[in-house]
Amino acid sequence: MIVGRLLAGVGIGISSAIVPLYISEISPTEIRGALGSVNQLFICIGILAALIAGLPLAANPLWWRTMFGVAVIPSVLLAIGMGFSPESPRWLVQQGKLTQAEKAIKTLYGKEKVVELVRDLSNSGQGTSEPEAGWFDLFSSRYWKVVSVGAALFLFQQLAGINAVVYYSTSVFRSAGIESDVAASALVGASNVFGTAVASSLMDKMGRKSLLLTSFGGMALSMLLLSLSFTWKALAAYSGTLAVVGTVLYVLSFSLGAGPVPALLLPEIFASRIRAKAVALSLGMHWISNFVIGLYFLSVVTKFGISSVYLGFAGVCVLAVMYIAGNVVETKGRSLEEIELALTSGA
Repeated sequence: MIVGRLLAGVGIGISSAIVPLYISEISPTEIRGALGSVNQLFICIGILAALIAGLPLAANPLWWRTMFGVAVIPSVLLAIGMGFSPESPRWLVQQGKLTQAEKAIKTLYGKEKVVELVRDLSNSGQGTSEPEAGWFDLFSSRYWKVVSVGAALFLFQQLAGINAVVYYSTSVFRSAGIESDVAASALVGASNVFGTAVASSLMDKMGRKSLLLTSFGGMALSMLLLSLSFTWKALAAYSGTLAVVGTVLYVLSFSLGAGPVPALLLPEIFASRIRAKAVALSLGMHWISNFVIGLYFLSVVTKFGISSVYLGFAGVCVLAVMYIAGNVVETKGRSLEEIELALTSGA
């Protein structure tokens, strides 16, 4: 069991870093945001499907073996599917493999785009002799600012309390008279799916930065509502209902921007020579902060009370809005090469 969980964790860690990077590099500029958020949408659908797959467990304790067995199906399908998928043309040009890059471009965009895209990728500097950056280069003055933005987005994403809200949602729903933990989890999962679907349609219209600001702003207000529902005596008669509303609004707000945007934005803002390592570093921050929140959340709630903790999360969301407004660039409608040039020149 431990070895299996370790292997599954390694696989999830690798895919969480590579998939957003791969999608951003093969996607046409005009729909890159939508395709990136579709990845997050199907992650949410997968979580909801996993919750549904666990429904028979209450009546049949041996069902857990079947649950794990079912997980083999998407894993095998992904492995087979990637076997037929083309390599990233940007990476191939960067490695000087122009013939393979032309073949990948033909598969992705059609033969009429081959000459144009190979020329654009080569002219943008993707094919220069500048070596791939080392880990210490990420902390150099040349790259540190943009790398810190990537790490900060994932840090804010986790410290804003999404996992804490999910962990505590069953207790919140019980206070409103919803006794079924599965029903509570399913409602949270469905809200996440719905919000991410909306984000997919807005990503290339509103832009990444606008969605992040809207998302963290909505999360702050939802956390404030949750905090007041537990402490304000004037609302005592409606506390359960308000807590449920606050939880659902929080998950909806999260799924509009804070959930899908960071993984999409990072490969867009990182220069080609640091892209892989910088994405890995930022996602490492994601998993570390995720682990810390999961480890200490209940202890902090016991010491300070859930209302104070939710108020703290609201404060983090406000800080995130201020940070994003001052440090995050809009990437909507720009190619990866244009974004890299703009950031390099300080635009």
